[in-house]
Amino acid sequence: MVTHSQTRIVGIGSSAGGLEALEQFLSHTPADTGMAYIVIQHLDPTKKALLSELLQRVSSLPVSEVRQDMRIEPNCVYVIPPNTELSIGHNVLHLEPPREPRGLRLPVNVLFSSLASACGENAIAVVLSGMGSDGTLGLQAIKAVGGLTIAEDPDSAQFDSMPRSAIDSGYADIIAPPDRIPERIRAYVAQVSEQAVESEETQPPLDSIIELLHQRTGHDFSLYKDSTLFRRIERRTAIHELQSISDYAAFLRHNGHEADLLFQELLIGVTGFFRDFSVWDYLGDTLLPELLENAGENRKLRAWVVGCSTGEEAYSLAMLFSEALQRRPDGHEFTIQIFASDISPEAIAKARRGEYPLSISERVSPERLAQFFTAHNTHYQIKPVIRDMVMFAQHDVVMDPPFTKLDLIACRNLLIYFDSALQRRLLPLFHYSLNPGGILLLGASETVGRCRSLFTLLETRARAYRRRDNVSTENPELLLRSFPPLSVMNKEPSMASSNPPSPTSDNLQTAADQVLLQVYAPAAVVLNSEADILYISGRTGKYLEPAAGKANMNFHAMVRDGLRAPLSQALKQAATQVEPVQLHNLEVAAAGGIQLVDVTVQTFRNPKALKDMTMVVFRDIALTQDGQREATAPANQNAQHAAEIQQYRDEIETLREDARATREELQSTKEEFQSTNEELQSSNEELTTSTEEMQSMNEELQTINSELQAKLDDLALAQSDLQNVLNSVEIAILFLDQDLNVRRYTERASGIINLRENDIGRPLTDLTSSLDYPELHEDATETLRTLAVSEKQVPTDDERWFSVRIMPYRRLDNVIDGVVITLLDITETKQLEATLRRESSH
Repeated sequence: MVTHSQTRIVGIGSSAGGLEALEQFLSHTPADTGMAYIVIQHLDPTKKALLSELLQRVSSLPVSEVRQDMRIEPNCVYVIPPNTELSIGHNVLHLEPPREPRGLRLPVNVLFSSLASACGENAIAVVLSGMGSDGTLGLQAIKAVGGLTIAEDPDSAQFDSMPRSAIDSGYADIIAPPDRIPERIRAYVAQVSEQAVESEETQPPLDSIIELLHQRTGHDFSLYKDSTLFRRIERRTAIHELQSISDYAAFLRHNGHEADLLFQELLIGVTGFFRDFSVWDYLGDTLLPELLENAGENRKLRAWVVGCSTGEEAYSLAMLFSEALQRRPDGHEFTIQIFASDISPEAIAKARRGEYPLSISERVSPERLAQFFTAHNTHYQIKPVIRDMVMFAQHDVVMDPPFTKLDLIACRNLLIYFDSALQRRLLPLFHYSLNPGGILLLGASETVGRCRSLFTLLETRARAYRRRDNVSTENPELLLRSFPPLSVMNKEPSMASSNPPSPTSDNLQTAADQVLLQVYAPAAVVLNSEADILYISGRTGKYLEPAAGKANMNFHAMVRDGLRAPLSQALKQAATQVEPVQLHNLEVAAAGGIQLVDVTVQTFRNPKALKDMTMVVFRDIALTQDGQREATAPANQNAQHAAEIQQYRDEIETLREDARATREELQSTKEEFQSTNEELQSSNEELTTSTEEMQSMNEELQTINSELQAKLDDLALAQSDLQNVLNSVEIAILFLDQDLNVRRYTERASGIINLRENDIGRPLTDLTSSLDYPELHEDATETLRTLAVSEKQVPTDDERWFSVRIMPYRRLDNVIDGVVITLLDITETKQLEATLRRESSH
């Protein structure tokens, strides 16, 4: 006998088309599995459910509708009642009113989530036929705690949306038709039970598996808890129906794809938006405003989400930061940078895309969905304002150096999978990475353990800690040395010149040309269309200087201050005309003071080698002996200079007017777009709600239709049974309705009263019979009026006698709805009576 603590609970979720799948599942489930089965289906909240009655017909297990606080017993099936949500706690079933309005209810997710919390790795969840995606998030919760997750093969499902959603999400361990699922569950449970008794023989194959994973993925799982590794490997062993972990190690050695699947499962890649709402409320209401308040003049915050998986927690943190900034009048002055890291490249790739299923609406409020997401037909897309706050990186917290100078570290539900030695190694590193007063956020089952001297507990339920300052820890340099260095960036190899240097020549003309070009020709540079310098001639140091920081050969970055603005405008002008642009008397700082420079800017169309390139030529203006500028017509130059300045002023004013008009038009267009967007968003929300309600009602109607169809089959069978019973008795029976029209009759009655199939509904007075009973109609009418039974012995024209009994037809609800006439053949009795009379008379 299985005790309550040992009872495994199987949650079964279905929707439209699920009745047939449930019948197949239960009809193949033996009566002695020792497991309890809880059935959740989308039911019409206004109708009485027939599901438990219908399932009892095919199940060898007792099936009952759940009552409040019903205790779970093994070898029993429990069915959810209409208009409720069902959860499990301490081996007891709890019923609650639905939390969502009709059309938005997801009772399968509710059950599966509570099943994960109540049963942990003993939980088993099955998703059968249905529409929508209910059950997918529940499977995620079951998989996170190490339970078994199963989905019906979509090819066998009447409606494949629910099982296909579970399969596409990657949360289904087993995919099988419903009639095969019970056997797969029994095999899994038996295999896990056998493996649970393995002890000393476990470590060698476990070490072998860890080494295989290290060779395959480059990641070392030797510092993970053995219990964590064993549970995950045990699951994969049972799923493949192998006999032992040693067999699984041999299977893994020859199956690279299985190694990838095991790697993904060991990463515990399960997360969600705003998981544990109370933690995020405390973070958003208390901790983040405090960090913003203490940011000082820097106005820059940095955070690190360790083990970010597919990015939900990193984006959740970004949303909270955004909301906190919106509540501050100076919020626009802050910059937020969130580093999110994980060792799974697939998870990081998905996080970078920022696309999430429509089912996230269960955890993300409508206001946040509207503000931070863009809704599409099949998914929600993170908006750029949130995406730009997060930088995702593939990073192994065990092997790689940490991010530093952080204000917040969120490492939730990761340390529980590491052994104590690795935890003691990582927590001081987190302390080193945080700024003074920084926040460390751990998971619900995690603490800082022996490192309490490094952190101060702020809130127990949220597992929030503040970094303690002036605490002596290990030498940070020693901490960092324990990690391998970051990968060296691949430097781009220098490109060899496409043109080999021309051989030196002793030719006099060539040598003279070289000297003239280098000494006497003006300084010049050749630029490409992006203003990058391709060629330098002469000495350009007076006009160009390398910019500080990373090497940059862009002309705009290198040109000196006095030349930058006019040359920028000249480059734009030269690109639109054939003639060169001449700039005169430009001032540039030189060693002896101010140097005047004339500049020519020309964009080439020919030759082909210089096409679309621009040459900038610099010519110094010499000064006279008395220090005055050498100019043939200084007055003209001054006038020209003044005219150019006025022209520039006029152009600037025109540009200002154009910019003002454009800004006003853009503001008007923005307001129109904003209004249109709000209307479209409102319409989209209404359509989404209507679609969900229609889908829910469609599922409920499908369920009702299936139940009614099953009832119709029962009624047809009952009618056949009744017809066979009536035809098997030796009594002729005629049923009449309240108007004394024929309702039903037996075959024996048709031999006395002339009846055929098309006589159904015909009045009694229209029928002929062999009975010598002209008062039959009057007696039937009197019985219907008085409800008194009439019984007479009547002869026939073929010398037979019948006892004709007329009695009221009484329905189950005690309503009189016609009469029943029975005709019992008493011919032999009459003949015996006549014989006895004759003998007595003699």
